[in-house]
Amino acid sequence: MQLFLIRHPRPLLAPGVCYGQLDVDAEDPEPLAARLRSLLPVGTPLIASPLRRARALAEALQPQALFDRRLMEIDFGEWEGRRWEHIDRALLDAWAADLRHFIPPGGESVAMLQARVLDFVAGLRGQRFALVTHAGVIRALLGHWRQLPVSEWSQLTLDFGSLTRLDVDGATDQRGGTGLPFSHVDDAGRAAT
Repeated sequence: MQLFLIRHPRPLLAPGVCYGQLDVDAEDPEPLAARLRSLLPVGTPLIASPLRRARALAEALQPQALFDRRLMEIDFGEWEGRRWEHIDRALLDAWAADLRHFIPPGGESVAMLQARVLDFVAGLRGQRFALVTHAGVIRALLGHWRQLPVSEWSQLTLDFGSLTRLDVDGATDQRGGTGLPFSHVDDAGRAAT
């Protein structure tokens, strides 16, 4: 199965704000949608996060797009809408010490995010899908199938509007197996593997 993982456009939000599942608008999706249409195979089913920044792009790409809450960004709970610098330093340090399992107050852990995203993918039936989603979701998928520790996959750079293709045919999970092919196109259309 091929997954075309598309990160939403840049949110209309001040820099330095923790936003996670905060439902904010993003830049005009039309220019990005025009570029992405030429990169996606015709007829590829599209499923997206229901958050506005992903929904707007999904609807610009395919009016009949489907939406699934499991494709939403990580839930940062009480941190959302706050500037990172105003979040309790001790809590941020605890999160940094246990990236995988720490749960922000009222939110979810990275492990919980990855579990719901993998649950979503496990239910897909077909050869290819385009997913309009968020950096955390894309990183969780790449980390799982590339068998990377969370300390590495949580740091993967994904531009707003980027497209990453992940081939998961014959894939094995993190318990063993081979690395999987993937490719990435940044927001300027440059390809990297």
